Amino acid sequence: EPTVRTELMEQIPPIAIFLQESRPKFPTVFFEYLMPIVVRYLTDVNNQVRKAGQEALLILLEQDLVAQSDIENKVCPILLDLSAPDSDDEYKVEAVNIICKMASMLSRTTVEHMLLPRFCELCSDGKLFQVRKICAANFGDICNAVGQEATERLLIPKFFELCSDSVWGMRKACAECFMAVSYTTSPEVRRSKLSPLFISLISDTCRWVRQAAFQSLGPFISTFANPSSAGLYIREDGTLSIRPSTQEVNSNSCQPSNNITLMSSSTNA
Repeated sequence: EPTVRTELMEQIPPIAIFLQESRPKFPTVFFEYLMPIVVRYLTDVNNQVRKAGQEALLILLEQDLVAQSDIENKVCPILLDLSAPDSDDEYKVEAVNIICKMASMLSRTTVEHMLLPRFCELCSDGKLFQVRKICAANFGDICNAVGQEATERLLIPKFFELCSDSVWGMRKACAECFMAVSYTTSPEVRRSKLSPLFISLISDTCRWVRQAAFQSLGPFISTFANPSSAGLYIREDGTLSIRPSTQEVNSNSCQPSNNITLMSSSTNA
């Protein structure tokens, strides 16, 4: 019964946390019994069960409860199978979404060697625009996960493709994450490649793309600033923040000492 399997998946994270706290008593229970169930349910025939399995997996990764060997030998292979070119459309969309959400929780080496090649393939998926849109929406997170070298060598060419995609929603998603992509690159790439690309988005034929680009203009410009002198930095949640200097805080006691946060998303721009 699918509802039973769904309910079971919702109980896996708290059980895993209990086992983690009681590891001397149960040293191998999670890896031998529970983790295989989570992996198996990622391919369940029922979409609600799969969704529950995906949510459980993300919680386990976030809590650092999954061993590196299980990530590389069990989780990544099944996601690569599900996101393969000949995979079922529904499974592929779900797998891409999980890959993008996982990237920030895994080591840079794991993401770069196991998931990045497939992500680059999916950015050019000509069959499903939903797959390309997920890639575009999460592009900044992937860049941040792999770092500058891999971003400039492998991801920037794919970003150019998505920014000129025939579907306007793809170009809009690229405009919305432009700051995060720019922040990961070198000043030279920012100036010579990303600036002309941004101009093309701000001049796009679709007004929704232009609007998203204008809302990202300030955050994009901020990536050209010197963080040490401007006090600008990117927080872990992807927002651009300004760290007030001590002199500014002391000179005006009415000003709050907390960071001033400028959200990069279009809804809060």
